[in-house]
Amino acid sequence: MGINCQEFREYVVEPTLTQLGETSPAAAKLLLATACFHSEMGHHLKGRHGIGIYDISEELHQEVWDKFIALDCDLASEIRGMASQHEFPKQPHIELATNLRYATAIAWMIYLYRNIDLPDTEDNEALADCWQKCFVNRPTSRKER
Repeated sequence: MGINCQEFREYVVEPTLTQLGETSPAAAKLLLATACFHSEMGHHLKGRHGIGIYDISEELHQEVWDKFIALDCDLASEIRGMASQHEFPKQPHIELATNLRYATAIAWMIYLYRNIDLPDTEDNEALADCWQKCFVNRPTSRKER
């Protein structure tokens, strides 16, 4: 049993992006496609590389926090506010599987951390290139891009 794509976009992706100050339809489409590919829209929460609907590894989760999110106090506070008050301090990585808004925020942060140039919404090839650079090739830092 998976998640309806339109409902996921409407109730999770778009509100999360809006909360983070991003209103581009291309960003929403990119995150939706990422979730579709990595988990078949929630059919799997344990992937080849990590956990959750976006298949994010614990290492990448930690890296994006340490090297990107933590450098901006307001951003860190905004994203931390999406996480569970009780479970996040004990098991922060489990939020990637149990909290769709938090996982979506982290997935978007990975795209920002990798310094993508967000293409036009209709340019599916360029959107696929963004995904491939950030989630398939998985460079270890922004400097390697």
